[in-house]
Amino acid sequence: MTLDATIQDKNDKRAKFTSFAESTKADWENIMVHLETTQARVADRLIEQLEYLRHDFGGFPVNRLEHCLQTATRAERDGRDEEYILCALVHDIGDNLSPYNHAAVAAAIVEPAVSKANHWLVAHHGIFQGYFFWQHIGLDPNARDNFRDSEYFDYTAEFCAKYDQVAFDPDYKSAPLEHFEPIIRKFFAPRDRSNETIN
Repeated sequence: MTLDATIQDKNDKRAKFTSFAESTKADWENIMVHLETTQARVADRLIEQLEYLRHDFGGFPVNRLEHCLQTATRAERDGRDEEYILCALVHDIGDNLSPYNHAAVAAAIVEPAVSKANHWLVAHHGIFQGYFFWQHIGLDPNARDNFRDSEYFDYTAEFCAKYDQVAFDPDYKSAPLEHFEPIIRKFFAPRDRSNETIN
């Protein structure tokens, strides 16, 4: 039985309420089972979203997936830990979904799975990346200076300088997406949430 079929079978038992105020504890116990089923598919969906970047060059020397793979591969070869590598891999996953707000998309995805430092890095990398080219598009390349007081300023600036802004080399030999799948699955696997609250 496929995962899709499993989800369809579970959907046969649905709540009857038309507003949250009418819902019952039994409704929510069932819904929470569905939530874990959905969470179990997140890694597959992230891999699928990354695959969408494979055919999108956006005018760059390499496609958007290759840029992500280069960024992650460079970080891995430099000895960064798995969480950092994950962030390097998915930092631009929002490019096809919301180009002008892609960093916020990626940050929202990784937030439950990574440290505060790495979440901040992903959320702000777009502004920090501007240091290297915004003068060419009429924006202030020093806009990142507005965040000088952050304890993660140097951390994010280093990410952009060492891994992100240099990851457009058509001759660079990146690890394939399959190489990084275990990391994606590790960080986005379902986990015990019995003591957590839903925001």
